Amino acid sequence: MSAIALSSEKPTLQREIALFEQGYHFVAGLDEAGRGAWAGPVVAAAVILPLAQPELSEQLAGLNDSKKLSPSTREHFFDLIKKTAIAVAVGMASPQLVDEVNVLEATRRAMQQAVAQLAIPAQYLLLDHVKLSALSLPQQAFPKADTLSMTVAAASIIAKVTRDRLMVQLNEVHPGYRFDRHKGYGTAIHRAALTALGPCLSHRISYKPLQLLTRERVITNA
Repeated sequence: MSAIALSSEKPTLQREIALFEQGYHFVAGLDEAGRGAWAGPVVAAAVILPLAQPELSEQLAGLNDSKKLSPSTREHFFDLIKKTAIAVAVGMASPQLVDEVNVLEATRRAMQQAVAQLAIPAQYLLLDHVKLSALSLPQQAFPKADTLSMTVAAASIIAKVTRDRLMVQLNEVHPGYRFDRHKGYGTAIHRAALTALGPCLSHRISYKPLQLLTRERVITNA
């Protein structure tokens, strides 16, 4: 029983192959990175894998949800996915858009942007939780998709590595916040920097923790 439970947590191509056999040859997996961060963009990725390739599962053996892999392993799979996939695209939602429309809607827009930028038009979408009702494409949105579907897991890695690299670059633009270390998430280092420096243009000022920290800083400096 435990062996079955363990294997069920590893991404497979089961859903993709079933769709391929129904005539959907270009199945795009989508996922995002950065929804919970206090700073930086939400990054979404769309990936279409070559489902007709019989050795695809073996080529991507060890692939998993980006959160379950080390940074070096994510970098390895990032390059492997780029070489293996027949289409990869990225979409982004700025901190300002997150503040304007809320993070869920901003995530949808980033995903829609990624789908629109695919070099090969997707015929079917697989997503983790978020459904794109604005798109007429057939789609499945289900919990833990990045741990069940190899295509969605691949998208999670593309989104995560892309965003992490952007946050390292953003650290050069806004030194002092250490975006290169925490990638915009609410760590103790980030809290301390916000208390000392206040928010910058890359922060999501609509987030409650950020509003509280900013308010505390104003009171302290009054």
